[in-house]
Amino acid sequence: MASVKSDIPNGIKSSDRSALIPFSSRLREGRALAQDVWSIFNAANLPSDCINLGQGYMNFAPPKWVTKAAEDALNTVSPNHYSHPKGRPRLRQAIKDQYGAQFNRELDIETEILITSGANEGQYSVFTAFLEAGDEVIMFEPFFDQYLPSVTFNGGKPVYVPLHPPPHSQAKPTSNDWKIDFDELRHAITPRTKMIIVNTPHNPVGKVFTRTELEKIAALAEEFNLLVMSDEVYDCLLYDNKEHVRIATLPGMWDRTVTVGSAGKSFAATGWRVGWLIGPPSIITPTLAASTRIVFCTNSPLQEAVAAGLELVNQHKFFETQVKEYQERRDVLLEAFDRIGLQYTHPEGSYFVLLDISDVVFPDDYPFPKSVQGRGRDFKACWFIAMEVGVSSIPVSEFYCEEHTSIGESYGRFAFCKDVDTLKAAGGRLQGLKKFMKAKP
Repeated sequence: MASVKSDIPNGIKSSDRSALIPFSSRLREGRALAQDVWSIFNAANLPSDCINLGQGYMNFAPPKWVTKAAEDALNTVSPNHYSHPKGRPRLRQAIKDQYGAQFNRELDIETEILITSGANEGQYSVFTAFLEAGDEVIMFEPFFDQYLPSVTFNGGKPVYVPLHPPPHSQAKPTSNDWKIDFDELRHAITPRTKMIIVNTPHNPVGKVFTRTELEKIAALAEEFNLLVMSDEVYDCLLYDNKEHVRIATLPGMWDRTVTVGSAGKSFAATGWRVGWLIGPPSIITPTLAASTRIVFCTNSPLQEAVAAGLELVNQHKFFETQVKEYQERRDVLLEAFDRIGLQYTHPEGSYFVLLDISDVVFPDDYPFPKSVQGRGRDFKACWFIAMEVGVSSIPVSEFYCEEHTSIGESYGRFAFCKDVDTLKAAGGRLQGLKKFMKAKP
């Protein structure tokens, strides 16, 4: 009798069918399988009355004149169907009208602007379009956590260059005190380096890169022929009269820079997932080819709403008003930290504050969950703060490679994209940290 060939792979018992097909190694390399910080510090795991200052979403609505435009689009036939993969012409024109002068050029809506399904998809499409296996991508630490899997999923290799924080002893540090060591940056560049990511204003530091810093980065990009991805999704949130310099406007940089924008940050609509890329045809054209195969097109009615929003921002003086409102929110939180007596980095952009939590003391035998065991000290400190005073934050070591984890362990990231009443309530609760602070000599 002929033998019957088994369809069970070697090493898999017939009774165990839980892992028949091995998954891709890219999931490990990009930390995609590890329990991420957002899952750990999730409302489901925290006290029901915990005030969430961890995740960077707003607890207030977009402007009514923007949501009204979304309603109008939903009640019109055309915006309920496919858009061109480039994006709806009205939105591309609105981006040209709003941002062209900031780039010192007449933007071409057919070849130099691409609408994407959020900033993340836009960035992912750039990596897909330009990375070959083994190409290196330089990322400043702390980095937005989506960069890592987006690079590795597309065959790239991340290379980490830390921003150096001010010493713990420095009084009243600002985000500008987080410095790039340009010798380290130069040393990080190899023959395999293809790209460098710049994030300004920066998440989570709040740093607004200076013109001098960007000029030095630009010089290295020119010297080594690097593509620059400039993540500028917080470009409308700068404080203290800081200047937002677009690296694409520096001499020679337009031809090698793609600039990333986001309606979610601009209009308090993070769930709308409408972003855009601005750059030369040599970057936008291959990125469009990738984006078309990844998502085909971005949702149409919300593109129309974002277009209407950009068309009306000047009339409503929206960005100017929004900055004042966010600065008030920021200052409410900073004043609370001042009352506690804990050190923090004064942010000059975005909507995050890094609180130095290295002086927060917690018992070694505190009942921490397994999810924070074996992680940086900041994971335990942030968990302790959430449980004991009822305010959640995000441990910053999540945004570092293992080699540089110790830098991030000193900080918790607190978001101030919340209404003033919520921030005042959080500030009141945070005063409870006074009894858990290390005694000063």
